[in-house]
Formats: sequence, C-alpha cells, structure tokens
Amino acid sequence: MSSSKIQGGSHSNAGLPASHLLLALAIVAVWGTNFVVIKNCLASFPPFYFATLRYLFVLLPLVFFMPRPKVAWGNLCIYGLATGVGQFGVMYYAVNSQISPGLASLVVQTQVFFTIGFAMLFAKEGLKRYQVVAVGIALLGLVIIALHTDSTTTFLGLALVVFAGLSWGIANTVSRQAGSINMLSYVVWASAFSIPPLLLIALIFEGGVVRLWDVTLAAPMGAWVGVLWQSWANTLFGYAAWGWLLSKHPAALVAPAPLLVPIFGMGASAFFLGEALPPWKVEAASLVIAGLIINLFWPSLQAQVRKFF
Repeated sequence: MSSSKIQGGSHSNAGLPASHLLLALAIVAVWGTNFVVIKNCLASFPPFYFATLRYLFVLLPLVFFMPRPKVAWGNLCIYGLATGVGQFGVMYYAVNSQISPGLASLVVQTQVFFTIGFAMLFAKEGLKRYQVVAVGIALLGLVIIALHTDSTTTFLGLALVVFAGLSWGIANTVSRQAGSINMLSYVVWASAFSIPPLLLIALIFEGGVVRLWDVTLAAPMGAWVGVLWQSWANTLFGYAAWGWLLSKHPAALVAPAPLLVPIFGMGASAFFLGEALPPWKVEAASLVIAGLIINLFWPSLQAQVRKFF
C-alpha cells in the first residue's frame, strides 16, 4: 500500500456506506492475514525465489493489457526495486527464519515514519512536535521487541523488517513524485524491475537453476495458490480496491483502515500458526499502533478540541 496515493476530493464527509466499509475491511484483512500465507509458502519456496514468482504473476499477463503509466522509467525502476527487493524480498527472508509473521506485520508499519522522514528531506516538510512524540512512542515498542529476541524473533530479523519498512518508505516517496497516475498500472509495470534482481539473488544464493527448477516442480498446489494470493489478492486486488475507495471518499475517512493490518496479522498468526501473544508482545504492538494513531489523528483531534475552547 502506498500512502502517497491517498487523495481526498470534494466527496462527502459522511461515514462509509456499509458495502464500502466491508470492502475496506476485506482489504486490510487480506494485507494482514497475508503474513500467514507468506510463512506457509516459505515452506515450499526459498524467499527470494518466492518474491520472484510473486512479481512474475503481478506482471503477467496484465502488462500486455495495461498501458504504461506516464512516468519516467527511472521512477518505475526505483519503485520496483524498493518494493520487490527491499521490501518483500528482504521481508520474506526475515519471516523465513528470523522473525515471527505477526511481529513482521507490526514492525513493517515503521514505513509511516520513514515516509515522513523522506518528505522532510526531499519536500522540505517540517517535523511537527506531535510527530516527534509519535515516533518516540513507536520506537519504545520496537525497543521492547528488541529486548525479547529469541529463536523465533532475532535482532537481525527485527533489523531486516525495519529495512523493509525503509524500502516501503522509499517506494511511497517515489510514487508520490510520479503524480496522479493509475496505481494498478504503475504497480504492474514497476514489477518488471523487481523480477530480474530477485531472480539473480535467488540463482546465486538459493541453489542455482537446477535446484530452483526442482523446487518449482515439487511445490504443492497449496503453495502455488499462495503465490497467486500474493500476486492477485494482496497486490492487484489490494491496490485496485484501495485506489477505488480513495477516489470515492476523503482521505481522512479511509486512511485509518491500515492501522488494522497488524491486528489482523498478529491475530491470524496466533490463530493459524500458534504464534504466542505474551504480554510484552501486546505492549509492543500497543505502543507502535499508538504512535501511528497519534501521527494520523492528532491534527484533526486538536482541531476538534479547539472548537470547544
């Protein structure tokens, strides 16, 4: 999800219709529970080859039916590298052996703060006091996670998923610079730049052509369903439906929905994978989500308070 594509128009500020609310919940449910799918698929595919397959089916066959977005090739390249290699390739590697899926769904939300940082750097946007507070609270949550590393969540895994959040922030920044475009077409065409480096890494570090071919033939049907879920449900449905909602409603009405992604991610991991939810993990999640909420809602909350005083 690219937060830079959040746009508000002259639409009504009324609440979401029931059908639109259900669609928003479906999107975040797909994005959140996707971490369980990732973990299951990694039992059949090595991480960077898995990421290669994901973007191959994002690219094909839609690239033949969607016009290239009117944006520079360099912009598409950076976005494709950032999301394909930096975000998902690295995160798949981390989830494979270095961090639990539920925590990964939470920690990757640090992308919000990296996006703010890049806006300060490139768009000269100032850092507000409440944003400093929000970052500080979220960092406390990450510190709690770092203090509880074990066999299921290592410090390396935490660092790798933070790097994935950084890459997501880069992707948000370059897509913002692309202007008003068809986000679905943008993601499809950018995938062409994700595939070559992911495949090269897989060939070098994950066993070469023979082993990857053997993995391809040996993968069960469930693993291939997971790949298509990554490509079509998580990427194509998620982006297309999210963009449609943003075109119909003000950003402030729709934007809070992704705050539910870590809740779905941690809940699904606990339910389907038996991932433990000890008190420290709930505390860390609460702090990170609190930081995200403050960053998102503080200006509107402050404006509402001023109306009464």
